[in-house]
Amino acid sequence: MPKGRLVAILACVALSGAALVELETARADPLAVIEGEALDVSAEHLEVDVEHGQARLEGDVSLRLGDLEVKCPTVEIRYDRSPKVSWARGAGGVNAKLKGIEATAVSVEFNANSRTVDFRGNVRLTRGRGWVTAEHATVDIGSGKVSLEDVKGSIPVDQARR
Repeated sequence: MPKGRLVAILACVALSGAALVELETARADPLAVIEGEALDVSAEHLEVDVEHGQARLEGDVSLRLGDLEVKCPTVEIRYDRSPKVSWARGAGGVNAKLKGIEATAVSVEFNANSRTVDFRGNVRLTRGRGWVTAEHATVDIGSGKVSLEDVKGSIPVDQARR
């Protein structure tokens, strides 16, 4: 249920003088797991194809896996029956954060086997005052190493004091 609709329903209940209802937070196992870490997700719509091990999240999608945060309009996920995610792809304009690096791109792809994140299309990475643009960037989640192709940017240099 969209947040706005829930707020509207609660407001109607309050205004009508209905009895106060105590709401509890639902608790459940994570939707998906990647190497023992929960993949936390939120979206306006979720469609799951259990038979084929696929899910599609749409509308204000937000994903979190450890230090990695991704926000974009749509995400497709592939998983096994555990459910253990093997692959995920976000599209429609991506904003991401990982270990102090902020990234924007047209799309992002996560590979659980290699623990890498690939950003594609008008990639821009920023950290502090420094920034680089590229057509493609790969981030190794474990090491934090970044590999870029077709790069331009600005890297600040501290001036030695004399």
